[in-house]
Amino acid sequence: MRDSAESVVEMDRVSKVYAGGVAALRDVSLTIHHGEFVAIVGPSGSGKSTMLHLIGTLDRPSTGTVRIANHDVSRLSDRSLAALRSSAIGFIFQQFHLAPNVPILRNAADGLLYSGLARRDREERARIALRRVGLGHRLHHRPHELSGGERQRVAIARAVAGNPRLLLADEPTGNLDSVSGAQVMHLLRELHQGGTTVVVITHDREIAESLPRQISMLDGRIDTGVPA
Repeated sequence: MRDSAESVVEMDRVSKVYAGGVAALRDVSLTIHHGEFVAIVGPSGSGKSTMLHLIGTLDRPSTGTVRIANHDVSRLSDRSLAALRSSAIGFIFQQFHLAPNVPILRNAADGLLYSGLARRDREERARIALRRVGLGHRLHHRPHELSGGERQRVAIARAVAGNPRLLLADEPTGNLDSVSGAQVMHLLRELHQGGTTVVVITHDREIAESLPRQISMLDGRIDTGVPA
């Protein structure tokens, strides 16, 4: 079992400047430890999506250091970054990103395509993950046969099938009604209680305030009015 004091995310004076001189992130420092349940919250344009991209190793900082699971992102090749994402990070997106005419078992298993596992092993892990989110009875259904809440649960199963150290959820309730959204947040809490480090990126202050820790973003910086 990992030490709860072990850091999963470390950002040291990180800035991100895009073409044209647009500063999306300005001198941000923070640490997220193993086993935390964290909300990164802020309005549109606050920098929270850039935080998601940097923490998820989908982008690199312009200045400063980002370390994920003790790896300095700036020092890794693109291939090494892809391997880190595959082994250590699970992603849940607002739009689900499920293949439309593919059974959900395969949708969930496809999250492990770059894991090096044989197809049989990928599908077994996907089957376990789908049962974990309450969809063990619908393995051969296709996304269009499921409700929005069920499709988000498939996306969660795909994200956790590889037992990642870090789960990043980008507006996970954004496309759901209030009942389905509450069910998804309950499931994320169960995953956290099981030992997964969960980071939720959201504009919803109510969701953020329901989590143990909030990192509030404003104009590309951490809002010092809220403890980070």
